[in-house]
Amino acid sequence: MGTPIENRPPTATSAPTGQHLSLARSLQARGILTDVSSNRWNDADLSTYLRYAKRQIGGSWLRVVKDAQSGAWRVDHSAPNRRYDATSNTLFTLVGQRLHSPDHDDFSGAVLTDTVVSGTLANCSGVQTPWGTILSAEENAQGFYGDLEQAWTGDNKFIRGTGFDPGEFITPDFVAHPLSVFGGNPDANGLHQRDLYGYLVEVDPGEPPNAFYTSMVDGGAGSGHRKLGGLGRARWEDVTFVVDASGNLIDGQPIVLYASQDRASGRIYKWVSKTPFAQGMSRVQIRALLDEGTLYVAHFQDLDYDTGWTVNGVMPTEDNPGHGRWIELSIASKDIAPNAVALGHPGTTVGEALQDVTWNGIGGFASNEEVRMALFTAANKIGVAELNRPENILWNPTDPSGEPRLYIAFTGHTRQVALNSRGVLFDPDTHAEEAPTRSDRVGSIFVLRENSLGNPANSHTFSYFAVWRGIEGAGLFAAANPDNLMTDIDGGLWFTTDGNRRVNGTDDGLYYLDLDPDHRQGKTGIITSTFGLAFRVVTVPNDSEPTGPAFSSNLKTIFLSLQRPAAIAEKRRIYLPLLGRNP
Repeated sequence: MGTPIENRPPTATSAPTGQHLSLARSLQARGILTDVSSNRWNDADLSTYLRYAKRQIGGSWLRVVKDAQSGAWRVDHSAPNRRYDATSNTLFTLVGQRLHSPDHDDFSGAVLTDTVVSGTLANCSGVQTPWGTILSAEENAQGFYGDLEQAWTGDNKFIRGTGFDPGEFITPDFVAHPLSVFGGNPDANGLHQRDLYGYLVEVDPGEPPNAFYTSMVDGGAGSGHRKLGGLGRARWEDVTFVVDASGNLIDGQPIVLYASQDRASGRIYKWVSKTPFAQGMSRVQIRALLDEGTLYVAHFQDLDYDTGWTVNGVMPTEDNPGHGRWIELSIASKDIAPNAVALGHPGTTVGEALQDVTWNGIGGFASNEEVRMALFTAANKIGVAELNRPENILWNPTDPSGEPRLYIAFTGHTRQVALNSRGVLFDPDTHAEEAPTRSDRVGSIFVLRENSLGNPANSHTFSYFAVWRGIEGAGLFAAANPDNLMTDIDGGLWFTTDGNRRVNGTDDGLYYLDLDPDHRQGKTGIITSTFGLAFRVVTVPNDSEPTGPAFSSNLKTIFLSLQRPAAIAEKRRIYLPLLGRNP
């Protein structure tokens, strides 16, 4: 529970360490705190520190301009730049999901309206929407107020006595955990419940931080910030939209989002709006489409449960892919539960299984709100195939293959699994001995190909195959643990790595993956094919992680964020001028 010992906030009996010590020292230098190295902290200093710590978490909206003479990029300090943080200075409307209880203001304790929540935290990857807002994924929110799905160990063993036991409906603990980063705050106003975080958040750039979303359906202006509760809570890593080759929504089709759950044995989800998009809709009307929709989880039914990246012992290819289906994740779902046969009830639907208080040795869900609060538990309950830590996910409408494709970066999985090959939960008493440990140290990049390419909203089945497998070693093209994904104007695929050094001794970096069909051996007369090879374009400093690769509008510059180690407590953003449009 909580954060690593080398990077912890202060407590009443311990000094801060790592990044928290760096922040405390800066507050000391400004006269806000006094002796920050002491192992004795009073309530007032603790509350003051944690309030400032919350301001360091979240995200910023900045205008960056290029100097015409020097070519350098700089922040335009005269622009109306905005900071969106983890305090109630920043407010979001939670749409499509019920709160366990109303939230309150960080500073006064005043109760907020029953759909408005305080701040955003644990922000990871995201996407710019076709209508100009920003989606960001709240990833490891469990570290800040506690894990709502505390029924699972890091090795996916089910833990009894945490409110998820069979025989009754699931009742999570919503109270902030005292050992979490913010859960030890002696000021009750600074404590928030666990179900407020772990969502895909939509920031309306330029709007004041406290401008929470009001839907036109309810008579509102259709502007402001919100959390997309209809997709549920998870350790979200990334989200992507189905768009056409021009980056626009598709006329006459519902809005489709795909999102990835970043944890060992996490899953891929698809959300489809109830109402289709129509050409000519205003920005306000388009935003209202995300208020209501249907949630699905991807079941990679042919995947080998003990490896997570093979089908019948071999890596799936485009010519010999694996197959899967989208399962509606709701108590009204008529889809058949993947583990129905194994549990002796072949016709049991997903809706019936989710509500059954003993199904698969896990408690039942009383409503869809409870299902969406605990997506990892819900997927385990019905036997959905476990995946190898899906991180970035990217819809590529201009893929070199000539068809739109969904790319998924599986960073790797080296822990035990929760379910056996038939989707049945391993007995917690024998989990350590019986559950296999996956040995995927290098990761892969897969394609999920909808079987209804023309309208992914109507696609209920898919195929999947690998286009790249990580390499362990010192070879020219060795790279491992893919993370962030990016495409260029030609549909070329780029990716960053997170873990190269511990696998093959090479610092992490940014790579271009050659997936041009014309580069297969023999097609262009070249002696050696480069198809499927990863070319390193950038290497980042030792023990840092590259994140957020993005092209400038003229495609002549790549922006790349560097996430440094906790001990250094530093994040930098670099830019890399390119000589031409293509890699």
